[in-house]
Amino acid sequence: MIVWLYWAISLTIVTYASSYIVKKYENYGFAALTAFYTIYLGASQIIASRIINFDLGFYQFFAPAAVFIYPFIAQAIDMINEAYGKAKAHLAIFIAFITQVLLVTFIAMVNSLSPAPFFQFEEAWQNLFGLSLRITVASWIAFLICQNLDAHVFAWLKKKYEKNIVLRSLTSDVLDLTLDSIIFVTIAFYGVMPIELLIAGQIISKNIIGFLDTPWFVWYKKMLSWKKISLIPRRFLERLRGK
Repeated sequence: MIVWLYWAISLTIVTYASSYIVKKYENYGFAALTAFYTIYLGASQIIASRIINFDLGFYQFFAPAAVFIYPFIAQAIDMINEAYGKAKAHLAIFIAFITQVLLVTFIAMVNSLSPAPFFQFEEAWQNLFGLSLRITVASWIAFLICQNLDAHVFAWLKKKYEKNIVLRSLTSDVLDLTLDSIIFVTIAFYGVMPIELLIAGQIISKNIIGFLDTPWFVWYKKMLSWKKISLIPRRFLERLRGK
């Protein structure tokens, strides 16, 4: 259960901080949202190397650990789209993609160097950060296609069904997360692993998490409509003061 506590706390902090910055410092809101978007994407690339036992209680399957945070990437681009429009969403996707190219470039640069003779963790390092061109390319292709599709679909649904917040968030995320699983696994593992099982596991786990984080997006949207948002909620301060 501890993982869900970490998950909920991180989403709450990011969502509240994002809405506060967008509302109070509108000129810096896009930069803040893009920063959160990028760090979630970078973290998902790193922790995806660990395969976990995803236990739903009634059903168990295996999936990359990144399934816990990757769905929020789809929501983060929705948050940018909601506040700043489709053009800024596409810009954020481009910025995030460049950061991932740089991340891979820096890792490849370091891997080209000889380790110190007393460095005892070279094998572990290479196992974790040894680059596979096929997996990297698969990740980049899936990201560019699915995130831009998400931005298009979200903007279209927002224009057509302006008041239905949940519809545009869930629909765009389901398309994004499902297609991402299919494209990435097919390109990265076709002919090497049973892609049907991997695709099914990723689709199920990503969409479950994507569904669970929807209330945070609704909360974000509601906070944008508030007249005033405090960085530290008044109720929390009153509790600290014993009122």
